[in-house]
Amino acid sequence: MDGTLVDTEPYWIATEYAMAEKYGGTWSEEHALNLVGNALLESGVYIRVHMGIDLTPQEIVDELLDGVVERVRESVPWRPGARELLADLRANDVPCALVTMSWQRFVEPILEHLPDDTFASIVTGDRVEFGKPHPEPYLTAAAELGVAPEDCLAIEDSNTGAKSGEEAGCLVLCVPNHVPILESDRRVFVDTLAGLDTAAVRELASSSTR
Repeated sequence: MDGTLVDTEPYWIATEYAMAEKYGGTWSEEHALNLVGNALLESGVYIRVHMGIDLTPQEIVDELLDGVVERVRESVPWRPGARELLADLRANDVPCALVTMSWQRFVEPILEHLPDDTFASIVTGDRVEFGKPHPEPYLTAAAELGVAPEDCLAIEDSNTGAKSGEEAGCLVLCVPNHVPILESDRRVFVDTLAGLDTAAVRELASSSTR
């Protein structure tokens, strides 16, 4: 979701800097980008150590979510082509799952802007034991869709997310955004989702397995 469906990374980063200022910690763009795609509690641990603030990882995550949810309720920063592709997939009866390390209470205000049947499965970071880059999130989504992971295409904007999908057995459509993504045999790259429809996505998937 973050970085592929919506570009909320600037919201997270702004909230992190606000926390550093509030509690007298230190932060940098490099640290912020190191968190892209990570499970939230792992990010909380990282922030506690590298920001140098005396809060528990859970307290850090809760405050981060408060700040980002507030920003999302003011404006949802959709990524180019993302909603259009989702709509076309729905129109062609392609089942979709949302696989994100964000927690449910952050996902809800974004889903309010999409049709109720957009996703047949929603896997959030607070639903799984192991977050990305572990394969559990994508394995869970594939099981709930009732399909084999090998028949799924994951769409990701980070190396952490791409590794999760790949390790689960999915082909990964990589759309780099804020951080670079390494190349591999199970990864296909595009610059943007804009202009992509169901047929184009199937062609990308087909061409990568020839």
